[in-house]
Amino acid sequence: MAATQARGLPRTGIVLAALIALTAAAGCGGDADEPAKASPRPSERPSEADSLEVPKPSVSPADGRDIAACADGNCEIAVSEPVKVPFKGPRGPATLSVTEVGPNTIAYTVKSGNGQSKGSANGPGQGCITVLRSNGSGNSCGGLGAAGRPSPQPDAVVIQTATGEDGTAVLQLVSDR
Repeated sequence: MAATQARGLPRTGIVLAALIALTAAAGCGGDADEPAKASPRPSERPSEADSLEVPKPSVSPADGRDIAACADGNCEIAVSEPVKVPFKGPRGPATLSVTEVGPNTIAYTVKSGNGQSKGSANGPGQGCITVLRSNGSGNSCGGLGAAGRPSPQPDAVVIQTATGEDGTAVLQLVSDR
């Protein structure tokens, strides 16, 4: 029996030594409460150029940034600062004034004749739809989901605004003309 203990002792010592070595190696260079992190491979490390990259607009609107394209009540433009967009409304001249635009933020006012309508949205994938008619207007703001270009409505201009992560909002005006 003493021979069995003598043979088992060296194995136990080797296993114990290996566990101590592994524990010591795992604990080097890190906080005891924080798991060790593997270093990224050189090909996976971000380059200096990557960290300086400017966010790109999430969409390419049909009319770019050309506010004049909206004059007839039909356009799709991108804006990244407050602007006034004049257009032909159902009762004559109207103006869409973007009052605030930023990352995932849009706020605006639509004026036509003596009436006005306001809308605002905050958050990714958020926006508003305003339907401007000769006898008034209505707003709906919230998640746009996969909403595409709004459908034209008889004797109305439909305005859809959508927030963008990069601080560029997309404005779509659609009329039946």
